Amino acid sequence: MNPLQRVLDWPVPHAAAAVLGPAGVLATIGDTDRRFPLASVTKPLAALAALVAVEEGAIELDRPVPDYAPGALEKELTAELGSMTLRHLLAHASGLAPDRRRRAAEVGTRRIYSNVGFDLIGELVTGVTGIGFGAYLAEAVLQPLRMSTAELAGSPASAGIASVRDLQALLAELLNPTGLLHVDTLNDARSVQFPGLLGVLPGYGGQRPNDWGLGFEIRGDKDPHWTSTRNSPATYGHFGRSGTMFWIDPRVRLGVVALADKGFGPWAIRAWPELSDAVLDSFG
Repeated sequence: MNPLQRVLDWPVPHAAAAVLGPAGVLATIGDTDRRFPLASVTKPLAALAALVAVEEGAIELDRPVPDYAPGALEKELTAELGSMTLRHLLAHASGLAPDRRRRAAEVGTRRIYSNVGFDLIGELVTGVTGIGFGAYLAEAVLQPLRMSTAELAGSPASAGIASVRDLQALLAELLNPTGLLHVDTLNDARSVQFPGLLGVLPGYGGQRPNDWGLGFEIRGDKDPHWTSTRNSPATYGHFGRSGTMFWIDPRVRLGVVALADKGFGPWAIRAWPELSDAVLDSFG
C-alpha cells in the first residue's frame, strides 16, 4: 500500500505528496503538478539563493550586515542591526522581532523566528547583486533545479508558490547533491547554528533548545514536533502555515513533501506525524 494514501483522507480541499530516496521518487499521491502557496516553506528556497550569493562572492556569511549599508539596505535600519550577520539572519538568531523591523533580543542570544529577517535577506541580496530577489532566486535555484512552475510572488519569507513536482527536484538535490552548492556549504546549512539557543517553534511552543540550520529547521529533540518521534535528530526541513511541509532524514536517506491548501491547525498537528510514521514504516 502506498504510505501516502492517507493524504487523500486529510480534511483539506486539495493535497499532494511525494516520498524520495537518493535514487529518485518512491511514491506520490494527488496532483503533483498543482501549485500551492508555500507560506514559510519559501524560507529554505530563499536561504539557498542567499547561499549561492555567498559562494559567488557577493556577500559573506559572517560579515556584519551594517557593513553593506548604505546602498544595500535602508539607512534607518542600520542602528537596529548591530553585529548581526547573514548567518544570524538565516538561523533566526539575529534578535529581530518576528514581524517588526526592530530588535527584540541581543544578537545571538535567542532563537526568534523572524519573517522580517528573511525580508531583510532579500533586500540585502538585491542590494549587493543589483538583481531583484525574485529574479535572483529563479536564476540561482529554481532554474538550475528545473523547478519549472515555482516562483516567488513577493516576500522571501512567505510568498513562494510551487507544486510537489517542483519540490521533488529540491528534495532530490538535498538527498543527492549535484552541485547547486558546494557540499561544505550544504552541510553547514543543515547543521545546527549557534547551538543551545532557546526559542519558540511557531505552533508548537517553547523548545529547549530550538535548533536551526541556515534556513532549515532541525528536529533535534524537540517535543512536540511536526515530524515523527521516530525521525532522527538530524532531520531537517520546514513547514508553512498554508498547510505545507517537507523533511529530509539523513539517517534513512528519505525525503517527504506534502502540500495542501488548508491553513496549519489541529489537522496538520495530527496528520503530519502520522504521515511521517507511515513513510518510515514503508521505506525506513
